[in-house]
Amino acid sequence: MNTGTMTFDQIKIEGLKALERQLGPDGMIRFLQQFETGWGDYTKERHKWLKETSVEALAEKIVKQRGEGRKVRR
Repeated sequence: MNTGTMTFDQIKIEGLKALERQLGPDGMIRFLQQFETGWGDYTKERHKWLKETSVEALAEKIVKQRGEGRKVRR
């Protein structure tokens, strides 16, 4: 196999085959997940989502969703 003459798509396909052969399907997926970079600016977006939400309100919501029914001490 001459990788110098292969297209990027061909190299990608052969690389995935090699990963699957050596690691199995689950291992291949776990390996590839290490390189997921995502997109956007989480910090800026988080401020938009939470701009009106206090820490206390978030803590109450967490407790409620867990079904514990306990109040958060303030």
